[in-house]
Amino acid sequence: MEIYVSTDVETDGPIPGVYSMLSIGSAAYLPDKTLHGGFSANLETLPGAAQHPETMKWWKTQPEAWAACRKDLLPPEEAMRRYLDWLKSLPGEPVFVAYPAAFDFMFVCWYLNRFAGENPFGWHALDIKTFAMALTGHDFLSTVKRNMPRNWFDDLPYTHKALDDAVSQGALFCNMLAEHKRRLKAGGGS
Repeated sequence: MEIYVSTDVETDGPIPGVYSMLSIGSAAYLPDKTLHGGFSANLETLPGAAQHPETMKWWKTQPEAWAACRKDLLPPEEAMRRYLDWLKSLPGEPVFVAYPAAFDFMFVCWYLNRFAGENPFGWHALDIKTFAMALTGHDFLSTVKRNMPRNWFDDLPYTHKALDDAVSQGALFCNMLAEHKRRLKAGGGS
């Protein structure tokens, strides 16, 4: 059985290693949108890593989220070992889900391999934006949240706090998945 692990990371730059993952939040959803549980951790920055000027300029516009991701810091080794243990405790094969998956997965894959020695996702990563493109028929660059059907969104906050955003985006994904399954059923597909 697949379990969808909606994940959001907060960082201080565009790529892992040169810059640091500041916070990770994951929400594990069953296909029927049952929230199985969540994980979050704030991480210490990497020794010798930089902070990207444009990213830090953006963070200045988000003081509450910045403060939230800089408290109760864990060394990356401890945070990622805890995350790995949590992933392995899930009742199913974890499938990484994010918006955008290319960004979040890059950090999570790098950090899991570097600090926990393995990545239980393998290459199982779903991009919510790409799935939305397929469902709406919009071009990729036009596929943004403001152009998506409102019924795909639950009344959940997007705060730039990793776990909040992971929960919201996981619900969005599950709503899209349910619509896709309804369309297949109505069309006689299997």
